[in-house]
Amino acid sequence: MDDIRELKRVLHKENLRYTSQRKAVWDELCSSSDHRDAESIYLALRNSGIRVSRATVYRTIEVLVRHNMVRRLDLGDGRSRYENKLDPKHHDHLICLSCGRIEEFVDPDIEKLQEKVAEKHQFALRKHIHQLFGYCKDCQ
Repeated sequence: MDDIRELKRVLHKENLRYTSQRKAVWDELCSSSDHRDAESIYLALRNSGIRVSRATVYRTIEVLVRHNMVRRLDLGDGRSRYENKLDPKHHDHLICLSCGRIEEFVDPDIEKLQEKVAEKHQFALRKHIHQLFGYCKDCQ
């Protein structure tokens, strides 16, 4: 329920109405931990019988990214992927260059090393994006 309140607040701040279509976009983003592009989110909504325009899906996702409810992942292939930020736990990504599979991971050693590097350079670290590109075991 808090996420719906936040969605309404964000839409209001952007001078957009809270509609069933925009809620459906949010619900679709929250329905899976997959990293999907906007087009696959649009198609999933349409295939489930929800009448929503492509423009509404893309615009809503951009608003959610701007207000830190959704994370955009740039995988270097020209298509942004999205994941909701409901789970506040930090994680990094392993990305297969062949099949596009994305594996989430957390490594305490990497986290400590990043802090050490930032401290060495007198850098106040606030956030980071760690993406490792290679080939998954199925594509090697």
